Amino acid sequence: LGFRVISGFRQASAQKIVNARLDSPFISADDLAGRAGLELHDMKLLAAADALVSLSGHRRQQVWDAAGLRPVPELLRDAPIDEDMTELPEAPEGEEIVWDYASTGLTLRRHPMALLRQRVAEKGYVSSADLRALEDGDMVYVCGMVTLRQQPETAKGTVFVSLEDEHGSVQVIVWKSLRDRQRQELLASRLMGVYGCWQVANNVCNLIADTLFDLTPLLGRLGSQSRDFR
Repeated sequence: LGFRVISGFRQASAQKIVNARLDSPFISADDLAGRAGLELHDMKLLAAADALVSLSGHRRQQVWDAAGLRPVPELLRDAPIDEDMTELPEAPEGEEIVWDYASTGLTLRRHPMALLRQRVAEKGYVSSADLRALEDGDMVYVCGMVTLRQQPETAKGTVFVSLEDEHGSVQVIVWKSLRDRQRQELLASRLMGVYGCWQVANNVCNLIADTLFDLTPLLGRLGSQSRDFR
């Protein structure tokens, strides 16, 4: 991923890194900060985005190393530093995914729904992959992260919602009557559960929503955004 996906990271700082590494690869976080002339804020953003993995290891270690970097007086710049290195335990996958979304808005790790699959399965929700075995007219519970809400002017109040899980996406159709009845669940849910009728026509599959459920609390601290009504 490019530096541009890191929330708050300045283009000028990214260019400093690009220029400095033309001379030789960086060998440590301290080497990166010194040669590229990066500020503490820059290093913290890089660590939060997991960008220092080749220099410091896992993310918790990156954040620790970045937080410890301070400008050194010119007189002491070349003085050797003999300190025992503090080694932190690696974060669990769920925490790593939360950090990914907070810093870059996406993750290259497993989809958040993969971590929640057992919990939602116990509530009766199936995955988008399971829908392939259903027939037209089957009633089913599905849930996923909301990635898109749209209400075309020609749809007469119908809202179309895209739900994403670890296997793919599900297109949900919310009729105007349900939209009006469950407006809060429709507009506020970041993780949405839907009970509805599976519709298959001319190789096009949709879920006609009957009831909506706001499952957002299951995401915990995970931040996600959808593209709504654009």
